[in-house]
Amino acid sequence: MLVRRLPPLNALRAFEAAARHLSFSAAAAELHVTPAAISHQIKALEDDLGVKLFRRLNREVRLTDAGQACLPGLREGFDRIAEAVSVAQRQDGGGILTVSTSPGLAAKWLVPRLEKFRAAHPDIDLRVDASMHLVDFAREDVHVALRFGNGRYPGLHTELLMRAEVLPVCAPALLRGPHALRHPADLKHHALIHDETLAAEPGAPDWTMWLRAAGVDGVDSTRGLRFNQVALVIDAAIAGRGVALTRSVFAADDLAAGRLMRPFGAGMPIDFAAYLVTPPSLVAVPKVKAFREWVFQEIGETPVIGSHRPVPLERKRRPRPSAGNR
Repeated sequence: MLVRRLPPLNALRAFEAAARHLSFSAAAAELHVTPAAISHQIKALEDDLGVKLFRRLNREVRLTDAGQACLPGLREGFDRIAEAVSVAQRQDGGGILTVSTSPGLAAKWLVPRLEKFRAAHPDIDLRVDASMHLVDFAREDVHVALRFGNGRYPGLHTELLMRAEVLPVCAPALLRGPHALRHPADLKHHALIHDETLAAEPGAPDWTMWLRAAGVDGVDSTRGLRFNQVALVIDAAIAGRGVALTRSVFAADDLAAGRLMRPFGAGMPIDFAAYLVTPPSLVAVPKVKAFREWVFQEIGETPVIGSHRPVPLERKRRPRPSAGNR
């Protein structure tokens, strides 16, 4: 049986914090001790290892080669300890399940379906954290993320939920009247609604690209309304404020209900898609498993938009990274 001989954990924590901040004072504030205590712990660690970890200068400290060499491993070790403790705290079938997702996916896909999840799993209290922030599962109390992105989430269990395309949508009223939308050139009579979140997706078409691809001249692609939230883009289109260029994932329910129409048919495929992401260590946790299975059931019942049917297509498992997961 392997017996590990390790220096005291407090000394290792003191070194990792001081090395990360390059400051004994900052490390002391983080660990809620005095700078003298940090200095004492690090001196004891250096004596125990028989090597110097810091060069102490007049008003600063710098890592020695030995300090630089051991810092990455210690940082990864503490990240794994934090994740293991978090997993232990979350290993239950009920309680709170925290789902991180973008505001667009929350407002236009997840929230309208949550009552069905509550009915199926009344013992699970769902907490939705809607933001564009990329989750660090090792440090944050989040179980699952639903993200619209490129699917590259190293070290995490990643499953493709549904692909998407970018297409113009409008209220039914804009298909009638003297300036009815029948051809892309008719857009010159209507306001364009811009989804500024598309700019964060490399290769996603904006109105300039869409009009060029449609062979349309004489339409000023820079005019119109601009929103930095997908839900506002969709709501403005439903209200008849203009024609929105948006992703099919976000417009699916409103198109199926007749609140929105596709004036020009097919959209433009994009590389970004909706993914379910969770740490491998949480995949088998009952409440995570229940949510995952429910999500895929709902995906199967989501209205089909164009040729990009929103159904589960693949599962990706990736190696564990050397640092915190995002």
